[in-house]
Amino acid sequence: MGMARKNVDVVVVGAGIAGLYAMHRLRGQGLSVQGFEAGSGVGGTWYFNRYPGARCDVESVDYSYSFDDALQQEWDWSERYATQPEILRYLEHVADRFGLGDGFRFDTRVQSATFDEDASTWRVTTDQGDAVTARFCVFATGALSTTNLPNVPGRDSFAGEILHTGNWPHAGFDFSGKRVGVIGTGSSGIQSIPLIAEQAAELKVFQRTPNFSVPACNRPLDEATRSEQKAGYAERRRKSFLSGGGSPFVPNPLSALEVSAAEREAEFEHYWERGGVLFGKTFADQMSSLEANDLARDFAERKIRAVIEDPAIADALVPTDHPIGTKRIVTDSGYFQTYNRDNVTLVDLRAAPIAAIDETGIQTTDAHYELDAIVFATGFDAITGSLDRIDIRGRGGALLREEWTAGPQTYLGIGVPGFPNLFTVTGPGSPGVLANMVLASEQHVDWIGALIAHLDANGLATAEAAADAAAEWMAQCGELAAKTLFPQANSWYLGANIEGKPRVFMLYAGGFGNYGRQIAEVAAAGYKGFELVPAR
Repeated sequence: MGMARKNVDVVVVGAGIAGLYAMHRLRGQGLSVQGFEAGSGVGGTWYFNRYPGARCDVESVDYSYSFDDALQQEWDWSERYATQPEILRYLEHVADRFGLGDGFRFDTRVQSATFDEDASTWRVTTDQGDAVTARFCVFATGALSTTNLPNVPGRDSFAGEILHTGNWPHAGFDFSGKRVGVIGTGSSGIQSIPLIAEQAAELKVFQRTPNFSVPACNRPLDEATRSEQKAGYAERRRKSFLSGGGSPFVPNPLSALEVSAAEREAEFEHYWERGGVLFGKTFADQMSSLEANDLARDFAERKIRAVIEDPAIADALVPTDHPIGTKRIVTDSGYFQTYNRDNVTLVDLRAAPIAAIDETGIQTTDAHYELDAIVFATGFDAITGSLDRIDIRGRGGALLREEWTAGPQTYLGIGVPGFPNLFTVTGPGSPGVLANMVLASEQHVDWIGALIAHLDANGLATAEAAADAAAEWMAQCGELAAKTLFPQANSWYLGANIEGKPRVFMLYAGGFGNYGRQIAEVAAAGYKGFELVPAR
């Protein structure tokens, strides 16, 4: 792979779902594009997260690109919720089919992006010595891409193997005969624990905060189901773009409080059996009314307790600190049943926190656990973490991470005041991870592509979000979040898992369809809220 081109229209950072589509869409507009990707291949989050059991919690038929009908018709998903290897194969197929790989330099990390006010261009440098000048920067850096490895005292003295779910060895890892500790019970912990338990001699799960998880009810797709899905794709996508979360799903319009107890139970049962995150949206008011949420939570608690043999273990596994759905509901395959196995022990860190890691294992405040391998399932510095690690300087040398110390400021989750021609995809201030990330990425990239075309057609050099437009937008995001139960949880949506990160709900909680309408209105009004500056 040669050096990057020195001078292009657009630099795209990241070759995941958003970056691949940005390469395709912007090239299709006749723009020259240079992409950079830290990994050795395409796939982004799905390239790095190779831990056992890694799968998506949106049905694959929906968690896939909609921009090309031939692509939709030719690709066959093997099961309802595809696992990581299949999602990665799909993204590699898309890169090959549309010839996108040659647009990226792989194994290359962007170190800085600096705006030159005189030339109205960005200068982007990488750890491989590239220095590229571009008119536009598109940061497709992902929401869950910067791993969070807690700095536990003595961590580096451990003589065994240390793994992180978000940066798993490509060859896999064999836990056979090993004493294994898993720290963390978020999505990656809950998905990997049942599979690690099947291999390991002993498994200790170190749980900081218990999480709600709904059975995925995953199943293979047969040819008839696939044909039916493909035949209905146009309507399925139309509904998805209008929906709250980017899938063709309409919640029950009623309040959980206005139906009879029997109807409510039947509806909860239906969504529990259907599997997956949609249980969190069984009724229209489940994420806004604590009373309605308590009813859903009670149902989930009964389901969880029913599959765990030891009531004391069930007590430790049932969350009591947040309304259901305010942290991302996890989807699992046999997670709670894993604690019925003889080789699995739950270590409740609320009762006795980890004091240190030493050469032979983990020391809590009341016991020592001898281990051969420790898995950190401790998640990510989400949503802003990847941007914070790049030296991004806008007008007047302003440093992005310093501008965001009190919380991110964006307009529409796309533009940033003081940073002309820099765009974030599915970043803070957008629905982001609350929606189907594939359709959300397409929506943003299409919008950014149209804005660039508008600038070029009208002799304009730069588009920059106005500070007052961004302040109003973030205030609206705050108001929307305040109408929900989301702020009641200490979640990564609020940055609560990262020390020193401001506690701000970083996403637009008004629904994917509503958001799409709002950004379409902004474009139709001549990109209202952006300062458009003519070329000199």
